[in-house]
Amino acid sequence: MPERPQPDTANQRPRPPSPDPPPVSPNATQDAVVVVPGIMGSELYDTEQDRVVWGLSDSRWLLRAWTLPGGLDRLHVTPEEREGRLGRIRARRLLRVPAWSPVLRGVEPYGALVRTVTRSAASPDAVLEFPYDWRLPVAVNARLLAGAARAHLERWRRHPAHTAARRHRVDEREGRLVFVAHSMGGLLTLAALRDGPDADLARDTRGVLTLGTPFRGAVAAAVILNSGRGAPVPLPHGRLRRLAATMPGLHDLLPSFTCLGEGADARKPTPSDIVALGGDEELARRSRELHERLAAHPLPGHRAVIGVSQPTAQSLELRQGVVVPHELSYRHHGDGGLMRHENGAPRRFDVGGDGTVHKESAALTRSSVPFALQHGSLAKGEAALEAVTSFLEEDEHLGPPQAAARLGLQVPDFVAPGKRWTLRVHGADGPAGLDCVVEKVAEESAPGGAFRVRAALYGDDEDDRSGGGSGDALAARVAVPSEGLYRVSLDSGDGAPLSQLVLAGADGPPAEAEA
Repeated sequence: MPERPQPDTANQRPRPPSPDPPPVSPNATQDAVVVVPGIMGSELYDTEQDRVVWGLSDSRWLLRAWTLPGGLDRLHVTPEEREGRLGRIRARRLLRVPAWSPVLRGVEPYGALVRTVTRSAASPDAVLEFPYDWRLPVAVNARLLAGAARAHLERWRRHPAHTAARRHRVDEREGRLVFVAHSMGGLLTLAALRDGPDADLARDTRGVLTLGTPFRGAVAAAVILNSGRGAPVPLPHGRLRRLAATMPGLHDLLPSFTCLGEGADARKPTPSDIVALGGDEELARRSRELHERLAAHPLPGHRAVIGVSQPTAQSLELRQGVVVPHELSYRHHGDGGLMRHENGAPRRFDVGGDGTVHKESAALTRSSVPFALQHGSLAKGEAALEAVTSFLEEDEHLGPPQAAARLGLQVPDFVAPGKRWTLRVHGADGPAGLDCVVEKVAEESAPGGAFRVRAALYGDDEDDRSGGGSGDALAARVAVPSEGLYRVSLDSGDGAPLSQLVLAGADGPPAEAEA
């Protein structure tokens, strides 16, 4: 058998080794990011008394602030501050620990949001945290935000990491601004871009992501201003009302939409209505003017992350000076006329919300991302943080991600230690697959031995009957052992757990009553 001819390799060049696959380019944005917290979301420092007056990491401080005489006095807005003489109170940083307030309930810290934003930025230097004195008018803080954002963008464009990041982005575009704003922070951002001193700021903004922003206000703000009128209430509610009556920032969150029911009609609240329920007429007038100025202006590249499926006050009645909130809202036809039944009565709809801001106030446009999350948790929930990451890293708008399951959680805001209270879950066929836990929030002063208990959910026939027999209501009876701040968590295994904060305090003195 003849031998197979051997290849002549003498004059052949050696083959180059197989090239390694190209490295994966970093998917970090070249933009400058500004994180804007919500109401009560900034730590406040009293420069005259050299102490923190909002944001301490100790639930004993919360109890003293909300139940002892004078506990909130330093937070009241003074006549001098209303005239623009500022500096007594300084916002030092974003909230680092959970806080609590009646009606608004839990205010979660912003650490998870800032970490999420930083992971998607080209450098930590690209991220600006903007704390502000949330007691003051939105317009005042918006001017400060506009100046801080402009300075931040100019610094970042000179940064070496900005130059490097551009090489990995479409068209190697120069960095612009991106705002990530929670709650009231979105209203500040809108005012800074559309009503602020920097006319070019909107053009230099790539996008704005808002988390539960009450663009048209919230009925909860009216409830706060009226809390305790005509009936005894726990001490914290009366204290909050007296504080809120001095705060321009709270008045700027008053509802500017049709929400005041009057028999067979409904209308927008007027400054006179706000006075009748316990607010300040001048602050209410300025709030109305602010909302009128901002109403016709869209946000550049806006995407709204909104909370849904939570029981939320959406309208109100005013009965002899007492606010009666309702979890129902009004709607209008295209010509502006109120939608009505055949008998002329206004039609009402339960559109839900995040427990504080109803759905239709949180969305300026249809470009919104709904999640079944509470208001305070929208800046902390895993699903919402994934939406933040997607928004920051995209070079092109790909549309919002899918919504999470439609569960709702309802808890009281203030409870007594040792006394049983009821939490409710909406939107569930039954307790199977649901894990509901009540646990004490860990503190620096007491990091170990925290209380933790699973709540046994059962069919809530009473709530089901009052809600029209939908068959999707569950409840649990719970008691906590001591004073402090507690977190109620509801996990269905879908990656988007719900949570809400509850403050437990002593009964005595149990109530305040005011005419």
